[in-house]
Amino acid sequence: MISQSAIDYLRLSLVSGVGAYTAQQLIEAFGSVDLIWQQSKQAWLDIEGVGPKLASALSAARSLQADRDIESLVNICQQENIHMICQADDVWPQGLDSCADAPMVLYVRGALASLQSQKILAMVGARKASAEGRLIARRWSAYCSQQGVVVISGMAPGIDSAAHGGSLDADAAGIAVLGYGLLAGSAQQIRQIDVLAEKGCVLSEYVPHTVAKAGYFPQRNRLIAGIAQGLIVIEGGLKSGSLITARQASQYGRDVFAVPGSVLNDIHAGCHQLIQDGAILATDAADVLQHLAWHAGETKRASYQPTSDIEAKIMGLLGRQIMHVDSLAEDCGLTVPALSSILLRLELQGVIEKLPGSRYTLC
Repeated sequence: MISQSAIDYLRLSLVSGVGAYTAQQLIEAFGSVDLIWQQSKQAWLDIEGVGPKLASALSAARSLQADRDIESLVNICQQENIHMICQADDVWPQGLDSCADAPMVLYVRGALASLQSQKILAMVGARKASAEGRLIARRWSAYCSQQGVVVISGMAPGIDSAAHGGSLDADAAGIAVLGYGLLAGSAQQIRQIDVLAEKGCVLSEYVPHTVAKAGYFPQRNRLIAGIAQGLIVIEGGLKSGSLITARQASQYGRDVFAVPGSVLNDIHAGCHQLIQDGAILATDAADVLQHLAWHAGETKRASYQPTSDIEAKIMGLLGRQIMHVDSLAEDCGLTVPALSSILLRLELQGVIEKLPGSRYTLC
């Protein structure tokens, strides 16, 4: 069901020239959003900042054509199982209540309950992320999800997608925020939306058929920052959009964490800059949850017992670092062919994971 308040907010959101600030002015002036539509044109003109052009646009929003447009949009949402929620609805994300630039309406597919979690953690980072960066995002997301944390990200390639993958690995709710309408993506993106919405939800502030534009993604980032109670940046250059998200999160009073990396790789420069600016250095997901007072318990998992000394040595080495097969062979005193059969067995057991470039890490 779509509330009457959502319809009133929708009508206001569709008025050209009305943004978050003007909408709040009108609501404060008349007491509630529904009372805006009961006013005369002169009453609107009496509001500071409302000129003849905006008053005419407000008047047009009460027309029969506007009613038809709204009815059409509501029908599309109902047919496509899209929830339309507004600031007055109980399911509105609480984090956005303190954001002056929050949208008036959100379009959501999936479980609205995930938006009400008191433990929502954003994970963002580079689109062209390294294999290590994607691995960190996926593992940390899965770990946090197992602790009852809802992970939110932007469904972009790289770190975002890895973070969503971690939620799915944990069979837990996650939140994806789009920079376009829920029905405007490619066939592959629509399939991703359907998959993510099965456990958590996917949301956008744009009407369902709105196609992506460059300016929409910084707008999208403020929603990620506002909905979450904390934010982790995993890789990003100095001009990365992730840094914009981090700064927005800081302005909203959220805790910001950054994962350090090699000073020889520019993909970590943004995280190093954030740490210099006061972000919390993050090297472990459990420490992040501890800092947020989301005390992490022990995750129950099956422990693999090595069947030989060489397996134990491999597991010990890979528990401390990612290693190339040549380095592993040298440290273990084996030829690469002899080591490869052991690595394959451990990989099939789910003990280790093979990364691009013949490198390995402990699962």
